[in-house]
Amino acid sequence: MNTEVLCQTKISLLRAFEVRVDDHAVRLPSSAQRVLAFLAVHDRPQLRTTVATSLWMDTTEERAAANLRSALWKLADLRDRVVDAVGGYLGLAREVEVDFRRVLLRTRDLINDSKQTEVDSEAGDLAADLLPDWDEHWLLFERERLRQLRVHALEALTRRLVADRRFAEAVDAGLSAVAAEPLRESAQRLLMEVHLAEGNFSEARRQFELYREVLWESLALFPSVGLCSLVGVIAPGKAM
Repeated sequence: MNTEVLCQTKISLLRAFEVRVDDHAVRLPSSAQRVLAFLAVHDRPQLRTTVATSLWMDTTEERAAANLRSALWKLADLRDRVVDAVGGYLGLAREVEVDFRRVLLRTRDLINDSKQTEVDSEAGDLAADLLPDWDEHWLLFERERLRQLRVHALEALTRRLVADRRFAEAVDAGLSAVAAEPLRESAQRLLMEVHLAEGNFSEARRQFELYREVLWESLALFPSVGLCSLVGVIAPGKAM
């Protein structure tokens, strides 16, 4: 019987950066972390010059290339396991698992209403931020992409849980959607609709009042007429 077990490598980008090999955390210098994170958020191999100039924007191209070589060298024995280097391109090895990529796939499946997507109550990963403590210019686009996808996915998850009459879980998913985008009316409306579907008008009205307060304090705006009507509130300027 073959008892050989392949090594498993995972990279976490949600909440905080971490590399684990066979469930053991691996400590890496910051420059090596930045290279792995950059490769992990991109699905396709990147030109070495793109990697270098994106990570070290405030220096010359020659210095950036040298910094990249140094960072790869600091990966030591881990380098061949996690990085594919082909010609002038660098990419993350296919065998490496990345939580960010997994969540992106799940969000798209939920948004597309894939029947193969298991609807569970765990919304934690969907609400997690991409390397929130990192101040990197190249992360801005990826954070915004994840932000947009996850709020749509959380809304889709909430709807599917309501359709299955799993109201407690639907409330949890709806709260995650609201927490991700507190000013987003579609998320707020969906959470109120969950409360109403469960027969909890008081909870729906309470959520409306919370939303009205935060919307006014943030943007000096009032909820839409449609949202007001949902919970029996007369909108400002509407005839009695």
